[in-house]
Amino acid sequence: MELPLDQVRTLLTVVDEGTFDAAAAALHVTPSAVSQRVKALEQRTGRVLLRRTKPVRPTESGEVLVRFARQLARLERDARGELGMSGAGEPTRVSVAVNADSLATWFLAALTGLPGVCVELRREDEDHTAALLREGLVMAAVTSSPEAVPGCSVRALGRMRYLPVAAPEFAAARLTGVLLDALAEAPVIVFDRVDDFQDGFVRRLGGAGASALRHYVPTSEGFADAVTAGLGWGMVPEAQAEPRLREGRLVRIGGRELWVDVPLFWQQWKLDSPALGAVAEAVVRTAGGALRQP
Repeated sequence: MELPLDQVRTLLTVVDEGTFDAAAAALHVTPSAVSQRVKALEQRTGRVLLRRTKPVRPTESGEVLVRFARQLARLERDARGELGMSGAGEPTRVSVAVNADSLATWFLAALTGLPGVCVELRREDEDHTAALLREGLVMAAVTSSPEAVPGCSVRALGRMRYLPVAAPEFAAARLTGVLLDALAEAPVIVFDRVDDFQDGFVRRLGGAGASALRHYVPTSEGFADAVTAGLGWGMVPEAQAEPRLREGRLVRIGGRELWVDVPLFWQQWKLDSPALGAVAEAVVRTAGGALRQP
């Protein structure tokens, strides 16, 4: 069974544009033509490929075809480039999902010295970046999962260490006595409403979770600044915490024996793309010097 490429490309455009009408405008055809192509592809595959929501979302089967369409487009652009057929000024673009803490500490250093490659970054928690890869929204991702997304390869990057820290004045006022009791009551800094990292740290110590008194600070730099300012305690990446510890602006909670290591992995499409390969090698090389290795 063949997959008509015009139908596959139309499916991708609908997902990217969010609606059938917007996809029709992008493809310079009527909305009816877009709908007919998608329906024909669903009939050919025998599967529902789109959830007719606003914006539309691919089903699990649709994700497979969206990923295929993006890979096909990437291969076409690479082939045109090798043949000297690329349009003037057309960049070679690689889309990557990366967690906020990696973005703030080590990842950007990997992107220097990559001539001719433009990177489109999507910030997402390391536990959820694999979903963007699975949906075909990015070509590669820094993820906490060692299990390969279908059609992808996996390479270990190293371990990112997080330290439980607080401002000295905050620790003296709110973190005295039995540590678990103090953590159950002291204000805590949390990245967003799906961030379970601080609660997980307290649970590993034997408690039920962090206090309900919490500040939500959804940037890596802002998170570290909020902890340093004394708004609450939090798990801060070692690279951000160490300079502030040396300066006396932060103190460690529970002594030097407490930390959490998060293993990070690089997942990418199994695609013979020079641009993607160059980004991958640069990321793995930079991570080797920035992250803790086994």
